[in-house]
Amino acid sequence: MALGARVQHVLILVMGQALTLIMLGAIIGLGAAFGLTRLLTKLLFEWTRVNPMTFGAVAVLLLAVALIACYIPAWRATRVDPLEALRCE
Repeated sequence: MALGARVQHVLILVMGQALTLIMLGAIIGLGAAFGLTRLLTKLLFEWTRVNPMTFGAVAVLLLAVALIACYIPAWRATRVDPLEALRCE
């Protein structure tokens, strides 16, 4: 922002990078969860192998929490005066 970036551009940049990492984590997590259901099917009685409603609900909840956790600090960072931030450096 000290070099002329607008608040929207900073938020888009930060949230875009965060969304990339969040989606990568969600894909890896869902893949691991589907893989571990095979093991749980053998260990637990009356366990359904794949419950898409549960997987989807948990994935959406975690994505929402992660996006909020990234948005709040990014929004607060845009409220800092650029001159004060440069003086601290």
